[in-house]
Amino acid sequence: MTSHDTVALVTKAGLCITVRPANEKDDPALAAFFEHVSKDDLRFRFLSAVQKVSPEQIAAMTHVDHRQTEDFLVFETGGSEIIGNAMLAADKSLQTAEVAFTVHSDFKGKGIESALLKYVTENARARGIKKLQSIESRENHCTIELERTMGFTARSIEGDPMLVLLEASL
Repeated sequence: MTSHDTVALVTKAGLCITVRPANEKDDPALAAFFEHVSKDDLRFRFLSAVQKVSPEQIAAMTHVDHRQTEDFLVFETGGSEIIGNAMLAADKSLQTAEVAFTVHSDFKGKGIESALLKYVTENARARGIKKLQSIESRENHCTIELERTMGFTARSIEGDPMLVLLEASL
């Protein structure tokens, strides 16, 4: 699996999806995707009261080095509309990486979240990353539960009672 491959996956709910790395040409489609993400999910993804994802934030997701940082786009198989997005950002030594993901409001509950987290975890492992981390709002119960189910352990973040750090050894 290289970081530039398009991969076909089937979710637990039977939805056929494809996942591929984002690139600079995806800016308009990714901006459109974030228009279909709930305000709570935007807050959970960016850990702030974001009302709209800025062009600079979009560029930070699509203009990446594809080594230390990768941003993945999810499509319904055969479709052209982005229905999910995940970011994998590693430290310079490629030992530890952070993961964050978001799913289009109309596609939540179809297993995309677990299929995407599993895919990103496998991609991180293939890169030689040893530890995967996710910083979540304590209010993001569904994602915290999913990550725990997939082997992440949770601990408090000193100085910020609203956030939790979830980690998985790969």
